[in-house]
Amino acid sequence: MKRYRIMIKKLTAIIAALIISLPAALFAEQVSGIAALVNDEPITTHDVEKEKATLLKNLEGNAHLDAAAREQLQKVALDSLVNKKLIEQKAKELNVKIADEEVRQAIEDVKKSNNITQDNLVAALAARGISFDEYKAQLKEQLERVRLIGMEVRSKIQVSEKELREYYDAHADSFQVDEAYRARQIFFKLLPTAAEEEKRRVTAKAAKVLQDAKKGADFAELARKNSEDQSAKEGGDLGFLKKGELLPEFENVLVKMKPGEVSGLIRTAAGLHIIKLEEYRQGKQRTFETAKPEIEDLLFKKKSEERFTQWLDDLRKGAAIEIR
Repeated sequence: MKRYRIMIKKLTAIIAALIISLPAALFAEQVSGIAALVNDEPITTHDVEKEKATLLKNLEGNAHLDAAAREQLQKVALDSLVNKKLIEQKAKELNVKIADEEVRQAIEDVKKSNNITQDNLVAALAARGISFDEYKAQLKEQLERVRLIGMEVRSKIQVSEKELREYYDAHADSFQVDEAYRARQIFFKLLPTAAEEEKRRVTAKAAKVLQDAKKGADFAELARKNSEDQSAKEGGDLGFLKKGELLPEFENVLVKMKPGEVSGLIRTAAGLHIIKLEEYRQGKQRTFETAKPEIEDLLFKKKSEERFTQWLDDLRKGAAIEIR
C-alpha cells in the first residue's frame, strides 16, 4: 500500500506537468463528427485528430509516414481513445472522486518542482490557450483515472517471498557488485606531438599542482581550477571505475593505493593525470536482503502491466463499442 501511495504521488506530479506542456491547438474547440460510440457515449473525429497530433509529436520521422502508416496511426489513436473512455466510464461507475484539496496540492507540487509561481503557471497556461480553471478540470479528470487504476489494478497486486527468492536465484549475475575504485582526477592535456616548450610548460604546471595536492590542498578545488576535462566542474569526480575496464595506466596505480592517497603524475596518450583514490569497493555478491527491494519493485511493475492489460481487455469485452 505504501508503494501504491508513492506511485500515485509521482504520477500526480507527472500528469500535472504534462498538461502544462501540451500545445494550445489540442484544446481548441471544433465541430466534428462521430468516430465511435462506447456504451453509447461518443468519441468525435476531432478527439481522434487531437490524439493523433499527440502521438505524432512523440514519433520520430513522422513527416515521412506513408499512407499505410498514417492509417495505422488513425487506428492506434482511436483505440487509445476507446480505452480512455472505458476507464472514464468505470471511474463514474465506481464513484471515484478527487477532492479539490488534492488538485490544489498537485498544482502546488508542480509549482515547487518547476520552481515557478502561481503567476508563472497562469501565464504558461494562457500561452497555450488554457485558463487556470480548465487546467484544474483537466488535472482532476486525469487524477481520477490514476486513482481508478490504482484501485482496480495496483492495489490488488502482491509479490510473494517465494517469487522474490526465485527471481534472485535465477538472476544471480545481475546482483554481482564489481570490484571498483571511486577516484578523482586532475587532467592536463598534453599530446605526444606537442612542442618541447609546451611539454615543459604543462609538466611544470602539473608538478606544481601535484605538490599542492600532496601537501593536503583540497583536491576537488584543485581539479575545478586546473583540470582540463569535463569532470573539472564536479571536482574531478570520476565516479566508480570498475577493475578491468580502466586504462592500464590508471589501474596499475590504483591497485597499489589506499583511500585518501594521491598518485604521482600519470602519463597517457592524452596527457598528464593526478589521481586521488576516494573509495575502494571490493567485488562481492549482493545478498538477497539487499537486492530484495529492487526485485520487488521490478516484479511489481511487471505484474502491474500484465494485470492492467488484462483488466482493460475485460472492460472492452464487456462494452458495446461501435466504430464508425
